[in-house]
Amino acid sequence: MLNFVFILIFLALILSGIRFFKGPSSSDRVVALDTLTTIISVLLVLSSLFFDNFVLLDISFVFAALSFTSIIVISRYLEGGNQ
Repeated sequence: MLNFVFILIFLALILSGIRFFKGPSSSDRVVALDTLTTIISVLLVLSSLFFDNFVLLDISFVFAALSFTSIIVISRYLEGGNQ
């Protein structure tokens, strides 16, 4: 069952990667990047459960926080706000 979930997650990664590289506008690429980082974070959480390695949970939390911050910074840059 968990293998099927991993297959679906990798399919979602591929589709989001295609949107990231093929996106017609910068905002589409930012949304695709946000989706990619969220999927990777979920993949880390499921991997920690699958391999019974709870260090991956900590890595997932740090990765999610850094990806959220980077998406905010990229969005502010594209918006043109320097405040």
